[in-house]
Amino acid sequence: MIPFFIFISVLIVQRLFELMIARRNEKWMKEQGAFEFGRRHYQFIVLMHSMFFVVLLFEKLTFSREVSVYWPFLSSVFVCAQLIRVWAISSLGRYWNTKIIVLPNVDVVRRGPYRFIKHPNYLVVSIELLVVPLMFGAYVTACLFTILNILLLSIRIPAEEKALRELTQYEGSFENCNRFLPKLLNKYDN
Repeated sequence: MIPFFIFISVLIVQRLFELMIARRNEKWMKEQGAFEFGRRHYQFIVLMHSMFFVVLLFEKLTFSREVSVYWPFLSSVFVCAQLIRVWAISSLGRYWNTKIIVLPNVDVVRRGPYRFIKHPNYLVVSIELLVVPLMFGAYVTACLFTILNILLLSIRIPAEEKALRELTQYEGSFENCNRFLPKLLNKYDN
């Protein structure tokens, strides 16, 4: 049980650190003339991410869930997701945020994982919301928050892409990219 609490505590501290980075980046971007979009749904994203930890703890403690026999594989997937998260955040630099904040007329970032997919950070979050509960046998949490995440991303991603299309050269920048999975080049692509 102690490794579970250590793991969850580290994850919570990581989230709080990311929120500090996001607030600093938000301040800088707004000073540069950026606009914020999607305020109405953002509160639900925050609520979902907060409740994820509450429900995960509840399920783990209430039902005495054991660590999955697949934990070596699941923890490897988790670590890979964390590496992609760091890569995505560092690639966006001051433009990374948990909110939809767009600075008009800047070049869309196409380095790091953004060379391959449009939304690597959302991919990472989707992986985490599934893999973390599965590592600890919290199957209800994994299913519930995967579904909630899909619902929220079905609102969030179109809002973000609309804002980027309105204020940047977003559309032309990502014509050869999918949202979550890298596009496999066929032999006829240039």
